Amino acid sequence: MLDYVTDKVQDESRQGEAFAPIATDPNVYSKRFYIESYGCQMNFADSEIVASILQKEGFGATRNVDEADLIFINTCSIREKAEQTIRKRLSDFKKLKAEKKDMLVGVLGCMAERLKSKFLEEEKLVDIVVGPDAYRTLPGLVAEAEGGQKAVNVLLSREETYADISPVRIDSNGVSAFVSIMRGCNNMCTFCVVPFTRGRERSRDADSIIKECRDLFEEGYKEVTLLGQNVDSYYYQSPSSAPLPPQGEASPNPSKGGALDSDWLKESSDFDDSRNPPWGGRGAGLW
Repeated sequence: MLDYVTDKVQDESRQGEAFAPIATDPNVYSKRFYIESYGCQMNFADSEIVASILQKEGFGATRNVDEADLIFINTCSIREKAEQTIRKRLSDFKKLKAEKKDMLVGVLGCMAERLKSKFLEEEKLVDIVVGPDAYRTLPGLVAEAEGGQKAVNVLLSREETYADISPVRIDSNGVSAFVSIMRGCNNMCTFCVVPFTRGRERSRDADSIIKECRDLFEEGYKEVTLLGQNVDSYYYQSPSSAPLPPQGEASPNPSKGGALDSDWLKESSDFDDSRNPPWGGRGAGLW
C-alpha cells in the first residue's frame, strides 16, 4: 500500500478560501451563506458538510460577503497565526454587521469549542457558535439566532461521522475529492488540542465510504484522498461483528471486524478498471 502513497502538501493559499456556489445549481435561493475555511483539510471537508446542510434549508452559497445573510468561519486552534487571522476577520464582519443588522455571524470548528465564552460574552463578535460534532443542529441554531438569541452547541460526540450527509464539493476541479473516513483522536499528546476540540476517535462505516467513492467516480472524479485526524487508527466494527479487542491487542479476525485490512479500500478503487487510471494517478489509498 505504501507504494501507492503520493506526497500531499497542504496548500497555504487556500487558507481563508470562501465556499464557491455550484455553477450548475438550478435552484433559486432567497438567502445566501458565506463560509471561509482555515486550518487542516478536515475543516475544508467539514465546510462541504455544512454547505450541504444549509442548502437543504434554502440557503445558497456566495463568495460575495456583502450579499450574505449568514456568515461562517470554520476555524483552527492548532496554529496561533490562524487564530489571529480569524479574530481579525471576525472584527471585519462585526463592522459589516453594523451596516446590515439582520446578518448573522457564526464560528464553526475547533475555536468554537475552545473559545465559545470569549466570542459570545466577552468580545461579542458572533451570534452562533457550533462545534465540529454539532453541524446537524445548524438549522435550529440559525432559527434561534434569527429570533435574537445567541445560539451555541459545542457538544462532542462519540458517534457522529456525518456518514449519511452528501457533501457539496468546494470549488471542485471535478478530478480530486476528499472523503472523510474517521473523526477525532485518542492519542492525547501533551502539545495537541485535537482530542479536546474534535473529540475521541470514531470511524465511519466502510459501506458508506465505498458508496461515496463510487458516487464520486460516477460523477467523473479520478482521485480520492481519505481524511481523518488519525486515519491510520481507522477501525469500523459492524454491529454484527465481535467486540473490539483490548487496547494494544490485534483483532483475531480483522477482515470480519469491518476494515482493518485493505479489502474495502481496494473495493473503493476498483469500480471499473476500464475507466480508471493507473494506481499512481488514483490516490485512493492516501494516508
